[in-house]
Amino acid sequence: MYIEQNGRNAVFVLVLSTMMLPYHVTMIPLSVLFIRGLDWGNTFYPLIVPGLFGSAFDIFLLRQFFMTIPMELSDAARIDGCSHTGIFLRIILPLAKPALATVGIFSFLWAWNWFVGPLLYLNRERLWTLALGLQAYRSAHAVGWNYMMAAATVFTVPIIVLFFFAQRTFIQGITMTGIKG
Repeated sequence: MYIEQNGRNAVFVLVLSTMMLPYHVTMIPLSVLFIRGLDWGNTFYPLIVPGLFGSAFDIFLLRQFFMTIPMELSDAARIDGCSHTGIFLRIILPLAKPALATVGIFSFLWAWNWFVGPLLYLNRERLWTLALGLQAYRSAHAVGWNYMMAAATVFTVPIIVLFFFAQRTFIQGITMTGIKG
């Protein structure tokens, strides 16, 4: 049991240490892998697929939340005859909704505001994200700042709407993460 925990902690420290690497260090190897190795240039795959596996911050946040769930809940369900899958689906997952909503909102914000990734992987104008389109408009035209601010406001509307609908769950997920017991 001790070796298993020690290995788990070593992997967790390794995952957390990736947070210390700036994106600029991994940008060139990732772009070579995605564009040349996987032939994902001018597709949304390099923007979507890495996000499906979660970031180190997501893993940290969810781990801290799952550590606050008492083991007695799963022990009681196991005594009642529930399988591991049933324990996860019926007990753990409903309790984790605030943390999952928090991770979802943070992931959406990161993907929505990401500028460098789409700039690297998307060369066709019709594939550009809103951030790239806004920058292209600013550099191609004499800047009418009133139009730029209107476009930037429209750019933030989905984020505001998402936060409005998920506000209660988001706040609960932030406040409950890291609380023991």
